[in-house]
Amino acid sequence: MVILFFVFLFQLGVSCSCLAMNREQQEKLLNSSWEMMSSMTREDLEHQLDCCGLLNTSLSQPEFDSDYQHCTAPCKLRSRCHPCGDLMLQHATEALKILGGIGLFFSFTEILGVWLAARYRNQKDPTANPSAFL
Repeated sequence: MVILFFVFLFQLGVSCSCLAMNREQQEKLLNSSWEMMSSMTREDLEHQLDCCGLLNTSLSQPEFDSDYQHCTAPCKLRSRCHPCGDLMLQHATEALKILGGIGLFFSFTEILGVWLAARYRNQKDPTANPSAFL
């Protein structure tokens, strides 16, 4: 039973630590990927998400203003565009929650499999010949 507890703790730790990203880390990841994108990729992304620019923060204000000026997304005609970074962070948060739940589900099923194997491993076969040695 102690082994099952340690397997559970290990699986729980792996499931949570891989998906634990705070907002700052997510923003840093988005900023670095946004900088590597070509302008055509940025425009396609802005059209698909109906947004302009990445993140409107004080650190990236000049870049955001430049991206907003070159944006051709449909939302700009309505004069109300959300930053693409906010939308992507919302989607990422939802995806990480779902992935965490899936990881925990498989952790519990793995623990159940280990427990069942330990429980039924040493049982006698009722159909076996009792006078047989092995």
